[in-house]
Amino acid sequence: MTTDPPPDWELPRRQQIGRRLRGLREDRGLTQVQLGEQAGMDHKTVHRIEYAINDPSLGMLLRLAAALNVELAELVA
Repeated sequence: MTTDPPPDWELPRRQQIGRRLRGLREDRGLTQVQLGEQAGMDHKTVHRIEYAINDPSLGMLLRLAAALNVELAELVA
């Protein structure tokens, strides 16, 4: 595991993905709690991904995409 600082583009990209996740969730009328339940994760984790606090794993993104019934590419577009 590296301790180098992340590249400058990483945080804005995570923020973009978080906004996309929030928009898709809201379009479907889901709360963070409901989406978390459907994706098998805590609602706090959903919140942290939406606000770019956490760096989500590929598995988390796949579960969220499945819960939202979208392809992974649509979630991270």
